[in-house]
Amino acid sequence: MTEPGPGAVLLARHGETEDNRPPLRFQGWRDTPLNDRGRGQARKLASELAGRGIASIWSSDLSRARETAEIVALTLGLSVCLDARLREGDRGRWEGRLFEDVARDEPELFAQWEHAGRTWRFPEGESLQDQLDRVSACVDEVRAAERLPALVVCHGGSIRVMLCQADPRGLDAFHDFAIPNTGVFPL
Repeated sequence: MTEPGPGAVLLARHGETEDNRPPLRFQGWRDTPLNDRGRGQARKLASELAGRGIASIWSSDLSRARETAEIVALTLGLSVCLDARLREGDRGRWEGRLFEDVARDEPELFAQWEHAGRTWRFPEGESLQDQLDRVSACVDEVRAAERLPALVVCHGGSIRVMLCQADPRGLDAFHDFAIPNTGVFPL
């Protein structure tokens, strides 16, 4: 990992949960905790970030992100600022359901999800644009706080919508980004 620049914001995905393991579930705003592997991933992330000059840590308030951030913060001697705007997308009625069950029970909607873009909205949940608006507003505040470089621990979908901002296809590129657990992405 290279040294983050002085004005950098690093987005990191939380460690693994049982819902991240096959068969995959839509987590969304479900408050699923890290599993033991996820805690190990968070400790590894902490050791990789030690000595890299991180000045502040921000996190989604969902436990999987919060615990990841707290593990990193303990190693770096920092506190964690929680912000609900960093949450994963609200997956609506799909939250907690297996991907394979949704694909079987709602094949047309699931096919639309696989090509989600700017207009995609989860059934009874939020749109990708809604998620981008709230996450980017929080990241703007992180930058304005001037405690940089900052680590922002959040979720795969939250990172994807932010990466889409730099892609000429915008939110149509949502599914083109691989976001592994504890992967780090500079903005």
